[in-house]
Amino acid sequence: MLSTQRWSEQGLALLQLLLVASFSRAEERECILMGEPEEPQLFKTGDIILGGIFSFHSSWRNIESTYVHRPLPLQCTSLNFRGFQFAQAMLFAIEEINNSTDLLPGIELGYKIYDACGSIARAVRVALSLINGNEDTATMSEKPCSGSVPAIMGETSSSPCMAIATVIGPFHTPMVNHFATCACLSNKVRYPSFLRTIPSDYYQSRALAQMVKHFGWTWVGAIRTNDDYGNNGMATFTEIATQLGICLEYSLPFFRTDPPEQKQKIIETIKGSTSKVIVAFLSHMDLDELIEEFAHHNLTGHQWVGTEGWISDSQIAVAKGHHILDGSIGLAIRKAHVTGLREFMLDVKPLNSSGNKLFTEFWETTFGCTFNHIKQTGENLEQCTGYEELTGIKNSLNDMSLMPIFNNVYKGVYAVAHTLHNILGCGKMCSNIIASDPQVILQHLKQIRFETKEGEEVYFNENGDPAAKYDIINWQTKKDGSVEFVTVGLFDASLPEDKQLHLDNLTLTWANNSKQVPVSVCSGTCALGTRKVLQKGKPVCCYDCIPCAEGEVSNTTDSITCVRCHPEFWSNERRDECEKKETEFLSYTEIMGTILTVSSLLGACLTVIVALIFFRHRNTPIVKANNSELSFLLLFSLTLCFLCSLTFMGRPSDWSCMLRHTAFGITFVLCISCVLGKTLAVLMAFKATLPGSNLMKWFGPRRQRLSVLAFTVVQVVICILWLTINPPYPFKNFSHFKDKIILECALGSPIGFWAVLGYIGLLAMLCFILAFLARKLPDNFNEAKFITFSMLIFCAVWMTFIPAYVSSPGKFSVAVEIFAILASSFGLLFCIFIPKCYIILLKPEKNTKKNMIGKKG
Repeated sequence: MLSTQRWSEQGLALLQLLLVASFSRAEERECILMGEPEEPQLFKTGDIILGGIFSFHSSWRNIESTYVHRPLPLQCTSLNFRGFQFAQAMLFAIEEINNSTDLLPGIELGYKIYDACGSIARAVRVALSLINGNEDTATMSEKPCSGSVPAIMGETSSSPCMAIATVIGPFHTPMVNHFATCACLSNKVRYPSFLRTIPSDYYQSRALAQMVKHFGWTWVGAIRTNDDYGNNGMATFTEIATQLGICLEYSLPFFRTDPPEQKQKIIETIKGSTSKVIVAFLSHMDLDELIEEFAHHNLTGHQWVGTEGWISDSQIAVAKGHHILDGSIGLAIRKAHVTGLREFMLDVKPLNSSGNKLFTEFWETTFGCTFNHIKQTGENLEQCTGYEELTGIKNSLNDMSLMPIFNNVYKGVYAVAHTLHNILGCGKMCSNIIASDPQVILQHLKQIRFETKEGEEVYFNENGDPAAKYDIINWQTKKDGSVEFVTVGLFDASLPEDKQLHLDNLTLTWANNSKQVPVSVCSGTCALGTRKVLQKGKPVCCYDCIPCAEGEVSNTTDSITCVRCHPEFWSNERRDECEKKETEFLSYTEIMGTILTVSSLLGACLTVIVALIFFRHRNTPIVKANNSELSFLLLFSLTLCFLCSLTFMGRPSDWSCMLRHTAFGITFVLCISCVLGKTLAVLMAFKATLPGSNLMKWFGPRRQRLSVLAFTVVQVVICILWLTINPPYPFKNFSHFKDKIILECALGSPIGFWAVLGYIGLLAMLCFILAFLARKLPDNFNEAKFITFSMLIFCAVWMTFIPAYVSSPGKFSVAVEIFAILASSFGLLFCIFIPKCYIILLKPEKNTKKNMIGKKG
């Protein structure tokens, strides 16, 4: 294997060396024809000869080579009427130019037209014959090896054109094509002398992708011709389709010479697919091979999307099994009309034609007859007269559905003629001497711009391509069962991308003659409130629709992501809209707020009532027994304690946040200071009864007032520092609840908050300890034991407050704090003052000085 490969590479290198030597060595003065000369199938002499290559036959007979004798010439089979029509269009244009007095006056155009038989090898061979001439030898000084024809028209398919353009490109001989659409031919580095009058598949592929997207088909299958036309066109379509969010379930190659197994593979793939749309990037010859098999397997119900290669081909529309394609939609070269061309094609007389042999074969094939000079076969055929009427024959010859393509041939010939007209400087007459340099012709041809007699403008862009415009064709079945090609829209690549595709307001026919646009998606549309999640191992068009998570929404269909709502908003139940979150705070109007408000006001009222009772009985012993001033100050502070709880309710604001904690801290310190003063007064009173004690001198009423003031000032200083450095402020809490906003007061400085509470706790513990020590002092009315009990309640309430406050969410933490304030306030009120009120109101006989100073026995 390696030895064979080495010899092959060496042979290729030697061939390249010989070619370079043949074209570049200055001492070689003569071109020598190798092999037998190729004779054109159609020929006419003239001042300037145009070349043409068309496939008059669509196939050839394979002949095995013996490698002993020179291979026999290719034996072409299967007469192709399409190729004949293309050649007729070229002849018509030449005939029209020769009869014109405005274009190339005084110049007679001739032609040499060869049959490529659908073979790439033969197409290259005849192309070399056209640019070299068929002489056995040619002297370089007399005539260069190239330049026998100023331009070559043809071939029909992309692959032969690529081969021909590659070979003739170095000689700069222009090749003007009418039907090769592969985008690769726009590459001027590889194909510098190739031009065409049909748009590139680059635009057709984009147009197909846009059309598929327009109808909402995101899950499609594809079949392509396995040559440069189909492979390159499908590659561009796939690239653009992917950008537009379209997925291919399958993409299968096919060529008409493929074995039956390939057809079966295509059929099985289509049967097992879920897509309902098939994009067919096929030539008409390849599709013709497939549709009969498709009909045999009843592959109906698929929507076909076609290219210009077959969508407007009448032969496909009458082929066996064509009902498979009913409702097809696709792109076709824009409709065109060439005056006189149809009549010219049908006015064919074989004995008077320029290619007698070819036209004789054509005539015999068309009418199923034979001429006398043709050797008879075993078949019993009628004799041809040569005067049979073509108008009565129904075949592709009198089918003008490909008139746009014939028009492309026509425009190509005229482009070359206008180029020659400009180069020769034609006025009323032209010189009979043509410029011999093909490069000059090529440069002028690239810049040519003219209008046909039908008013169509012809020019080439920098890639040698014309302006890309397509008709959108829909196959609609008429009442008699025949197919009508209805133009339903237009694609114009020269317009902005969002305006290139235009569909007329017409009723389209779809697969199975349905009037409803077929649906072809891998997964259905994801509704609002859901997002797409790709299915593992499948293309991006296959996905599951997952509901958005809480707090996220999607307000468009087929959304790939869910958008998280703003912190102040929350998703609704459908997850398609963000709704403003409910704000929560402890309001006066709600049940819990109302209960706490009533309790606060009730406590304040009770305190005021007690104060009034004390004020009315201020001269009684029980009121005067323990510093009535502190009692009234204590009642005042308790009233403020009850009322300060109201600042914790309602919508938090800057002032309420600062007021609630500072008012609470100061009033409670004032309250505890008064209790502490009363406790100290009790202790000092009993200590003062001891012999030699003068404690009451140092802790009289004035000292008690000063102690209360001093303890309170400390708390005031703490609060001022707190409010100055980092005060409390309104805060929106989003973390406690997902769907609610808790309006609360942030502490600002936690140190300030806990300093306020800690100071209150410190005074309360000190008061409790002192009251506990004084609880058993001998006295009928020892206030210390009531203070002890009240402090016990106070400390118990605030010790349980801390864990309850930390663990309570939202407004309940505020309620816990209010409850602690009210509970401790009620504890002080009831434990210290209710027993005294009981004696004042219900046991006045005990409200005597004697009873107050009496000792317990």
